[in-house]
Formats: sequence, C-alpha cells, structure tokens
Amino acid sequence: MIQVKDNIYWLGLRDWDLRRFHGHELSTHRGSTYNTYLIRDEKTILVDTVWTPYKDEFLDLLEKEVGINNIDGIVINHNEPDHGGCLEALMDKIPNVPIYCSKKGVDIIKGHFHKDWNFVPVKTGDRINIGKTDMLFVEMTMIHWPDSMMTYLTESGVLLSNDAFGQHYCSKSIFMDEADECEVYQEAFKYYANILAPFTPLIRKKIAEVKALNLPIEVIAPSHGVIWRKNPMQIIEKYDLWADQYDEGFVTIVYDTMYNATKKMAEAIAKGLDNRGVPSKLYNSASSDVSDIITELFRSKGILLGSCTVNNSYLRSLSGIVDSIKGLKLKGKKGAAFGSYGWSGEAPKHLSEGLKDAGVNVEMEPAVCKYQPTPEDIEDYIRFGESFAEKLG
Repeated sequence: MIQVKDNIYWLGLRDWDLRRFHGHELSTHRGSTYNTYLIRDEKTILVDTVWTPYKDEFLDLLEKEVGINNIDGIVINHNEPDHGGCLEALMDKIPNVPIYCSKKGVDIIKGHFHKDWNFVPVKTGDRINIGKTDMLFVEMTMIHWPDSMMTYLTESGVLLSNDAFGQHYCSKSIFMDEADECEVYQEAFKYYANILAPFTPLIRKKIAEVKALNLPIEVIAPSHGVIWRKNPMQIIEKYDLWADQYDEGFVTIVYDTMYNATKKMAEAIAKGLDNRGVPSKLYNSASSDVSDIITELFRSKGILLGSCTVNNSYLRSLSGIVDSIKGLKLKGKKGAAFGSYGWSGEAPKHLSEGLKDAGVNVEMEPAVCKYQPTPEDIEDYIRFGESFAEKLG
C-alpha cells in the first residue's frame, strides 16, 4: 500500500503490458493502472476493485495488507469490469458487507453478477460517516456510464474521482508530481478525446456543480493513472478547457489510398493550407493508430478526409474514422472531403455526407481526381487547401 493522504491508501495494480482497452477499441501505449483505495478510519472502507483477470492477485494483496474480513464497507463508484470486476470474488468472502453505489449502480451490479447483495444506494449530497471523516457522494451520471459517481472524503479533502481526470498510463510513481508531466497530459488528453468527448455537455455542467459545492479539494485520485496531489485543480481546469469546443487551430488530414493518387492529393492540400499559414497533420488511416488519430481530430479546427473509391464507397479504414467522429460528437469542427477514382467515384461524396451526418460543418464540395493527378491537378488541390484555410476564418 502507498499512502495518498492521512488515512487513505492506494491499493492498486500496475499493468505495464496493457496495449489495448475496451476490447480492442482504445490503444494504451503506456499501459495502465487499476487504482483501488483503502480508507482506514473507525470503519475500513474499500473503494472499487480491479479488473477481473487480476482477481487472485488482488485478493491476495487485500488479505496481506488489510485482512479481507476487516473490510466494513465497499464503495463502487462505477462497475465497469476494470473497476468492479473482482467484486463477486470479494463478496464470496464477505457477503454481508454493505456496497455503497448509485441507484443505477445497483441495477448494473445486479446485471453483471446476478446477486442481491447488501446494497446501499446513494445520490449527490448523501454522506456516510465512517469515523473522523464523512464520505460525500457526487453522481456523475453518463460520465461515462449511467452508474458513475465520485466519492469525496471530508476530513482529508481527497476526491476519489473514478474515471474522470484519469489516464491509461503506467509510471515509476503513482503521483503526478513524480511522473513525466508531458506524458501524463498526453495520456489525459487522449483519454478525454477517445472516451469522454461524447459527454462534454454533461462534463461542463458537472464541473460547475462540483465547483458550486465549494469543496476544499487537496487531492484528486482517479481510477486510472496518476494521482493529482500538487495543485490538483489543474486537471479540472484542463477539463473545463477541453469541454469548451476545444481546438488548437490546425487541420488534420486523414486518408487511405491504393496507388498513392489520394496520398498525392492529401500532400498537395496540406501545401495549400501551409501557404495560408494553417498547419496540418497527415495520417494514413490504414497504417496509423485510430485512437491517436481521434486524439488529433479532437485537437483540430478542421478535418479533411480522403479516399479512393472501391465498391462504390470509401476504403474500410475510413469507416471507423467517420463512425468515431459521429459517436464522439466532435462539435465546432469544419471539414471537407477529397479522393480519387477510376470509373465510378463515389468515395469523396460519401465521405462528405458522412462528415455532415457526424455534425461537422462541411465548407466545400469534395475535391476529386480521376486515376492519377496531373501537375495541373496538383495545383488545383493546392488551391483547394488554400480555400479551406480561408474557410476556417
């Protein structure tokens, strides 16, 4: 166990080898942690568990460090299997211990384990006294599951924030001030862009609600990644910024290509953007990490998608990109499409429609190329990039 503050301890596990999460949806280049916390007061409270594959290791750790029978209560801030996966194995040993969770949490825990344990549903503002401290609960409904909530410890000012303010990140230390700050923020931003972006309107409201509670927050301890103990409000301030139609002023160009015609178009468009002082980044969607692309799209002011035509549509690697833009509800972005073809030529049109359907403001008709671009065509695509830059304002 590692002391977080006062009588609160980190009792988690580091997963250095993790490279994919949410099935295979999200890349985790730097691993992750499963952060469980123990509160030792007049009552001993465990907050969350770890991912199911680590249940034996976790139970051994609990028995060694705490003594499982000494646990007086369990808080489940969120029952996704990476947090609540070991709950059943734990409850087999202490079946009558109360489980504090949101009302939705009761339904979700029952849905996962089909057991009727000693549930104590709580809502925002509810307090449970465990000795010197109260546990104050704040619901975080749909950030990012219906059952999500946070637990604030009044005596120490520690906010156990669950998925909010976390990162999939393993470090030499569990504390932000002892980790690589650049890496932490890279992973925190990626986490927000790929997981929390659809809930941005809710996040803005919840941040305002938490601030209105006037809680003296001295430490923010999420369920993944590092703990914020020096200037913990810095990550809340970042969330406030990211939740406000965030962009960094550049354009991300994502394309797939068979025989490089679309690639040549992408490079010419990028040159046109550069001519107007707008920086851009280019990604081949077939060979680039999708989670990293999504992170860059979230950062972008403009989105350009390109593909050659195959089977009357665009290449399959763009399908996931279009679906992700729609699902993540990236607001305030401007976009356009481009692509090459041999005879039918539907890809650019379908990409443009996909961007519109995803809520992107499509500013221009697609740029198209038949077979391979001529030098004159390349000049046209440079002008296309220049025109798009002007549309960005």
